[in-house]
Amino acid sequence: MSKTIIERVNEIANYIIETKKTIRETAKVFNVSKSTVHKDLKERLSKIDNDKYQKIKAIMDDHLETRHIKGGESTKQLFLRKKALSV
Repeated sequence: MSKTIIERVNEIANYIIETKKTIRETAKVFNVSKSTVHKDLKERLSKIDNDKYQKIKAIMDDHLETRHIKGGESTKQLFLRKKALSV
């Protein structure tokens, strides 16, 4: 694994640990694809730093558990905005 990839993986992991951002949000910040962030965190990070990997895994598991709530709330807000505009 090249030095630049290892640096990117560590930067992404540190960012997510500090901010608790999602993969999509992180990909936008680092100007890489969601697939790259996912591969960096799920495959490469475990080989580089297992402690960070465990922290990231816990954050991602939390995101997975709460995504239906966030999606439902987002849809609710969308319809409330549309209703407010039509009145």
